[in-house]
Formats: sequence, C-alpha cells, structure tokens
Amino acid sequence: MKVKRIPFVVLIFACLQSSAQEMEKSWMLGPFLRPENAQPIIQKNLESSFIDPISGDKVYWESMAAFNPAAIVKENKIHVLYRAEEHLGEKEIGGHTSRIGLATSKDGLHYNSVKEPIFYPKKDNQQRNEWPGGTEDPRIVETKEGLYVLTYTQWNRKVPRLAVATSQNLSDWTKHGPAFAKHKNGKYLDLETKSGAIITELKDGKLVAAKINGTYWMYYGVPHVWLAHSKNLIDWTPLENYEGHLTPVLSPRPGYFDSWLVEAGPPPLLTKNGIVVLYNAGNSQNIGVKELGNRVYTGGQALFDSKEPWKLLDRCSTPFIKPELPFEKSGQYKDGTTFLEGLVFFEGKWHLYYGTADSMVGVAISKNP
Repeated sequence: MKVKRIPFVVLIFACLQSSAQEMEKSWMLGPFLRPENAQPIIQKNLESSFIDPISGDKVYWESMAAFNPAAIVKENKIHVLYRAEEHLGEKEIGGHTSRIGLATSKDGLHYNSVKEPIFYPKKDNQQRNEWPGGTEDPRIVETKEGLYVLTYTQWNRKVPRLAVATSQNLSDWTKHGPAFAKHKNGKYLDLETKSGAIITELKDGKLVAAKINGTYWMYYGVPHVWLAHSKNLIDWTPLENYEGHLTPVLSPRPGYFDSWLVEAGPPPLLTKNGIVVLYNAGNSQNIGVKELGNRVYTGGQALFDSKEPWKLLDRCSTPFIKPELPFEKSGQYKDGTTFLEGLVFFEGKWHLYYGTADSMVGVAISKNP
C-alpha cells in the first residue's frame, strides 16, 4: 500500500516542555517528556480516501480528525493504530464516522501512515453495532503466541459497546463482537461500555498480555473504572459483588484533577510493585482543581495489587501529564485533552501515545525502563 509522510518531530531531551523530572510516587512510570518543539505526529488528511464497503462511495476517511491512538511493537517498528473521523458536515462530537488507521515508525521519530484504514465497519455481523458511527478508541495487546487483540468501541449512534477483534498481522481482522455479549445472557449488552485496557507485562523487552492466577484481566469504563476477567481474551466477565452488581475499582474524587470522571487508558503494566494503571481524568472545576479549568482531560496513575487486581493500593494526587501545548488545547475538544491510549517499550524507552483535543496524536517519552 502507498504511504503518506507525516510531519515528524526531533526528539531532543535537553529542552523539555514539562519541567517534571521526578514522579510523585516511586512506583509510577515516567517521567514522560515531550520532545523539544513538540508537534502532532499524526493529524487529519484531506486527501486519503477509500471505497466504503457499506455505502459503496469514495470517502475521505480521515478528513475530520485523527486522534486517540493505540500502539504495539511489531517487527522492530512501532505501529500506531489511531481513530480517524470522516467529516460529515458541521456535526457535534460523535456525529461523524470513525475508522481505525495505521502509522508506523522505525525509530520513534518519523511516522508513515497507510493510505487506507485497516479496521472499519463492513457488511458483516457487526454492522448493526458499528454503523453509522464507526469503530472508535482502540487499545491493543499481543499474546505470547503472537496474536494481536484489539479492544475498541462500536458506535451505532445509539449505544457504545466495548468490542474485541483479533489478528495475526494487523491487516486481516476477525471481529468477535461485544466483549460482554455472552455474560448472563447479554445482561450488559445494551449498557454503555468502552475503553478496554488489558493488563500486560514486560517479557524479554516486549509487552505481552499477562495472566494473574491463570486469568486475563481488563480495566474498562467511564465515568468509573470497572474490572473484567477472561480465559481467552475474547469473552469477558465483568467483576460483580455478591449482589450481582458492578463495583467500580477507581472512581472520581472531589477536590482533585479527576473530580468529574475517570476512564481506563492504555494497557496497564504488571510490575514488581503491583499493577500500574494509567488513566484518563476529567476535571469538574467547581469541585476539582480550579486552575485546570472545566472538563479538561489529564492523565493519572493508580497502583493495584498484583494478586487482587480490584484492590487499589495507591494513587497520584496530581496529573503526570496535562494539556499544555497549543495543539493539545485546540480542535474539536477545545477544553483540552491529553487522552492516553497507547504505551509501548521501544529501544529501551517508554513511548506514550495520546489524543489531543479529539483532533491529533501526540507522543511523550520516558528514558526510565
């Protein structure tokens, strides 16, 4: 497939957009530093097009925005899977059609984007869940056997549903449908679900899906974060209390940067200290942090027990990343976002990928392994 060139940034760590040199807690990942003169690594493209399999029309699939990225390392390259929106007139957020595009980098500096989307609604058994809103907000993990597992939001403009797809090569995908479809005869099938972040661990320098006591675990949801478990990474069981009700494991906090909502970020990391969960946090100015502003999305970190992933051990009191640069505070979501969805370990460094203002993709990098 033909590729287009994406403007790149030169990563020089002498001059930093963030002044933070140490993390608030010793167990946290980071510090994550923006490149000097940081610019978006992926943004909308008015020229890229493909023939939509549902309408049969030629569509400009990333003409509105390109944001909210997942990331994975494959064949010594970083692969960034991002949500791209087709411009459908002056509609509000959620009123366009989303598909998932792919950009790759050999060095973390230069990014080439594939001309056509790699994952999108088709005339298949998931069309009624994915059309016309599309496929949104991916997260991705790899198993130790080399299978890629994608969690994403199906948006039919009625109910957003967390769904699962798998691939051996990032090009050919098998859609498995809503993650909770088989649980208790579809008890949660019509409940709003999204943002599935499957726990990973670093093995031989590579992130892979981790089992805890023989089971995979996934943090998901908004405005609280819930927990689910699975034996096969496809069919998921939400964690319930003895009464059969969902129980949040992370919730908004009045008086803090995450006073409005919390939402699962990139795949969490199993470490010697516990499970480190990077999460997206929304601020409610009247009961949160006044100087942050209202509805601003920042990034937080929480630590959970490595044997009991529902047990919260610690949590940061201030965001470790927040909208600071012009492209992080302009676009569809003008209140500003650093919306975290992708994390990879590449050439000895953590690369953290985030969406900016529902419009572009940014990256921050940590030299601490």
